[in-house]
Amino acid sequence: MGRAFEYRRAAKEKRWGMMSRVFPKLGNKITIAAKESGPDPDMNPSLRTAIQNAKAANMPKDNILAAIKRATSKEFESMVEVNYEGKGPHGVLVFVECATNNTTRTVANVKSYFNKAGGSVVPTGSLEFMFERKAIFEFENSSDIDVEELELELIDAGLEEIELIDDVVVLSGDYKAFGTLTKALEEQGIEPTKSILQRFSTSPVIFNDEQLDEINKMLNKLDEDDDVLEVFTNIE
Repeated sequence: MGRAFEYRRAAKEKRWGMMSRVFPKLGNKITIAAKESGPDPDMNPSLRTAIQNAKAANMPKDNILAAIKRATSKEFESMVEVNYEGKGPHGVLVFVECATNNTTRTVANVKSYFNKAGGSVVPTGSLEFMFERKAIFEFENSSDIDVEELELELIDAGLEEIELIDDVVVLSGDYKAFGTLTKALEEQGIEPTKSILQRFSTSPVIFNDEQLDEINKMLNKLDEDDDVLEVFTNIE
């Protein structure tokens, strides 16, 4: 019984730890979308998508509303989106997307994570060609969805690939087609559980377990930083 209790407590602490890191990042994405195109999800596809992603992660409604409201606050006036690129342990390539109201703090933190791991931040744009950006959508498959027919319906909206992985439909297209694909899915009555812009390495590299342990220590530090929204690598 003691072990079972400890397991449940550890699982709960892990879950709360993940939420404490994930919710602020999701909140920042909501706030940025609301700031850019308005606080009405019906008139702002980017905000609607950010809210959907937050709901899929079980973010409480109050947190979502607070994130929207924050877009008009003085605290958020200086918030900007910035990217950093770097090389980590064993030459791993890392692309970091951030949102911050203090770039001096953010760049200092990001540089420290790379430096302490034996890596370094490189000039912006150095790794841009090493990653391709894609619009990714996921939703649960159901008997109401004809995947082949859906593919035909979405090609004109910018669909490049559609896959059925277990019970999940995964769609991908060029990042510029994010808006048209979002609208096309809405017209089909489909609400994705995930809608993201993701960077994929054009030349992925295989690392061994020992190397991955060192790399992941640095990636975890980046992921724990509230200013960091997304981290992409060239790990196979």
